[in-house]
Amino acid sequence: PFTPEDVAAINALGPVGWVADVMLRHDTFSQQGHEAFPQAAFLGPNGFSEVVKFPVTPLLPPPAEWGSEIEVLKVEGVPSIEEHAFFHRPSRTLIVADLFFDPDPATSGWTRLLVGLAAGRTDGPGISRAIKFMTKDKEAFRQSLERIGQWDFDRVIVGHGAMISTGGKRQFHEALQASGF
Repeated sequence: PFTPEDVAAINALGPVGWVADVMLRHDTFSQQGHEAFPQAAFLGPNGFSEVVKFPVTPLLPPPAEWGSEIEVLKVEGVPSIEEHAFFHRPSRTLIVADLFFDPDPATSGWTRLLVGLAAGRTDGPGISRAIKFMTKDKEAFRQSLERIGQWDFDRVIVGHGAMISTGGKRQFHEALQASGF
C-alpha cells in the first residue's frame, strides 16, 4: 500500500517521473500508486491498462531518460503474466516480481504453507512452481533467463519474500539449475 508516509518519503527524494508495474498480475496497489503520483507516467506490460482501467505506457521501449542506467527485459515464454525484469546497472540490482522469489524464513503458519504450495519450496531462493506451470515456450523462457544471467547483478529485489542483499547472481544461477532451467 502507498501510505501517506511512503508517499512523503518518496517525494522527499525528488520528483517522481515514473511508476511501473512489471507484470499483468499483482495490480492490487496500482490505483493507489497512480493516484499518489498523478504527474508520473505509469508504465506496465502490454494489456495492463485493461486490468487497471487507466492509461498505461508500455514498458518497452523503456523511457529514453533511463539511458543505460536501467535495462528492461520482457520474460518470454510465459504469456499469461507478461513479466518484465529490470536491471539497475549503477547499484547492480535485479528487480523481478514472480520470476524469482526468496521466502522469508520469519513467515509462519498459513502464509508459509500457502507460499510453499504456490512456490514449491520455502527453503531459499528459487523459481516458483507456478511459473513453471505457466511456461508455454520453455526455449523462449530459457533464453530470457540466459539474458538475465548475463547482467552483472549482485542484489535481487523480489516481489515475494526477502531481498537478496549480496550473492544474488550466484543464487539465481543455483535456483535455475535446481529448477531444470
